Amino acid sequence: MQFFRWWKRELSFLLPEKIKHLIDDKQSFIIITPKDQQFVISFYYNDLIEPLLTVDRGHKDLALQSLFEKDERLAKAIVILRLSKQDALQKELGLPLAAKENIYQVVAYELDRYTPFKAEQVYFAVKLLPGVNEPGQLKVMMILTTRELLDELYDDVQALGLSLSFVDYEGVPNNLADPDYHYNLLPENFRLKPKKLPQLIRYSLLTLSGLLLISVIAMPVVFEYQTVSLLRLKAESLEKDAKKVKAMQSSIDAVIDETKLLLKEKNATPDVIVMLNTLSVLIKDDTWLSYLQYADGHVQIQGESPAASTLIAVLEASDVFANARFVSPVTQDRISKLERFQITVDVVKANGGNSE
Repeated sequence: MQFFRWWKRELSFLLPEKIKHLIDDKQSFIIITPKDQQFVISFYYNDLIEPLLTVDRGHKDLALQSLFEKDERLAKAIVILRLSKQDALQKELGLPLAAKENIYQVVAYELDRYTPFKAEQVYFAVKLLPGVNEPGQLKVMMILTTRELLDELYDDVQALGLSLSFVDYEGVPNNLADPDYHYNLLPENFRLKPKKLPQLIRYSLLTLSGLLLISVIAMPVVFEYQTVSLLRLKAESLEKDAKKVKAMQSSIDAVIDETKLLLKEKNATPDVIVMLNTLSVLIKDDTWLSYLQYADGHVQIQGESPAASTLIAVLEASDVFANARFVSPVTQDRISKLERFQITVDVVKANGGNSE
């Protein structure tokens, strides 16, 4: 009960006025105080007491009936009979701390020792007193009234058309703003049974409001978590794609490097056509070749020439060839009288053109 009241107060600033009014647990009270043969009737709400009227005891009062018809506040109010100092008495008691669990039974058993009455002659209530007690002791306030007096007052209130819920004592009045700590002199069988449906509706609406507030607070967190999870999945997917792209880029870079290496090697030596064309220009018509081999950047030629020794200088003078040398001795053909030669020369580059 206390939790629901606290929760309602925390949520009240969020609710529309109509809903606030519906779930409001600030109870109003009609306070009836006996004075001689009359009742003084007041209205209590929100810590304010408003005097209403004074009526005779024991029968219906038209003025009171008319007041109830005009003032809607009175229909929902709880009716309290507040006894005067002539109608009740109070006594402070010191009890063992162990008596706290069944304090009413303990006081009822010892009532004739504390008062001139026996338990069957009175109605009584016990209220715990605040403050520091002696070790092992419990201080309480006992409030009592005679059964004969309260029964008569109860009948007189019933005659007015009102139903009692509480009876307290003006010497120790209940704090009406804090219903959790009320004491009640009215016997259980005389008390007005509270209507459960309005309370059920009120607490249901209060619980629903609490759930809605929790939803309002929690849903952004849930949505944010879902968004973060979705972004995390997208990031993981993008990371996988990035790794694939990086691997492809590495493969492309490797192919490019290999291509550059091949181009470099290709450009480091002339094309075969350029090499052959250069040889055809350098070697005169009186010299002919019977053998030509190109491998690993070297050209080996064999043939006959009137002056084979001059071929070394001719080849060395070319931009395509270098390091020309005989690989075997020069001999003379007995028939043609030409010199037979075998020359190896390094292929360097070609000025005559490139082929990509």
